[in-house]
Amino acid sequence: MSMFHDEFTQAPTLKYLNHAAVAPWPKRAAVAVARFAQENVLLGARDYPDWMVVEQRLRERLMRLLNAPSTDDIALVKNTSEALSFVAFGLDWKSGDQIVISDEEFPSNRIVWEALAPQGVEVVQVSLKGDDPEAALLAACGPRTRLMSISAVQFATGLRLNLEVLGQGCKQRNVLFCIDAIQQLGALPLDVQATQCDFAMADGHKWLLGPEGLGVFYCRAELRPQLKLSEFGWHMLEHMGDYNRTGWEPAVSARRFECGSPNVLGSMALEASLSLLEEVGMVQVGKLIGERVLQLEEGLKAIPGARLHTSSNPERRAGILSFSLDGVENSSVFQQLMREQVVCITRGPGVRFSPHFYTEERVIEETLAIVRRLAVL
Repeated sequence: MSMFHDEFTQAPTLKYLNHAAVAPWPKRAAVAVARFAQENVLLGARDYPDWMVVEQRLRERLMRLLNAPSTDDIALVKNTSEALSFVAFGLDWKSGDQIVISDEEFPSNRIVWEALAPQGVEVVQVSLKGDDPEAALLAACGPRTRLMSISAVQFATGLRLNLEVLGQGCKQRNVLFCIDAIQQLGALPLDVQATQCDFAMADGHKWLLGPEGLGVFYCRAELRPQLKLSEFGWHMLEHMGDYNRTGWEPAVSARRFECGSPNVLGSMALEASLSLLEEVGMVQVGKLIGERVLQLEEGLKAIPGARLHTSSNPERRAGILSFSLDGVENSSVFQQLMREQVVCITRGPGVRFSPHFYTEERVIEETLAIVRRLAVL
């Protein structure tokens, strides 16, 4: 993978293990943004149609990344929370309806459903602690369950769920299936058709190596007309660009969720970043991330007092590894790591490491050496 290492020219002392939070950009994304900025300075929007070509290319890359049937199924959104809100406030709820989530969800995938309480909608939180979290989630689906919304990978523990099993179970129970894909998309392959999901969403600024402020929303074609729209504007119309037309209807495609002017700047960066992931290939990206997480796991297991909070089963994790040191506060471990240029974060039960495919073995070894010293103190 050395041919891709020159895409990541981070400060030599930096050990970046925080891709599950906000990722650094590859060089090609910075080049794309610099070129776009220069074009704006020199020419303004003279070549706006060319910008739309890049945006269309971005939609095509996202379609392939998700294995969506068509670019018509792809909406470009501000973030995951916005996409989740389109689902939550688009569906026609009845008092007594239930939504099943886990008890480990990031606030985005909990608050949006709890916000439906005034409509009489109940949120059922299911523990993932047992040996078969999928069975526990599906067992919680009763006759009043309308939707299950689950993170593909839990943000704090790094637990990865079997989305195919959940999708099949939801289909059998006539329950809508929504995937918060932010901790899997860009780290491992994800297939919206194989998982039979109805909705999936993710931000561009984590494993996709893009900027904040631009994400993707996949909505199954049959369900698009069923989501009541709450944002309206010139861009979401079927006859977009026909400014003299007085009658209007929402676009048939997922563009109906994009009410106004697009984030062209974000599109330039994210399209470039996704081109890199496509060149490497998502199967290879997943394999390389798995190797780096394993290297961290084996190193931490050899450190006295180090406790892992992420499953050792490769099928049960993606790019996140959480740990703590006996007798040392997580905040203290985190602060010391950051002082020594290891970029990580505290989440849930431990300190969270999240390497990407390009992370060098040297970075992981240097990080483990620092943790080893901290465990001795």
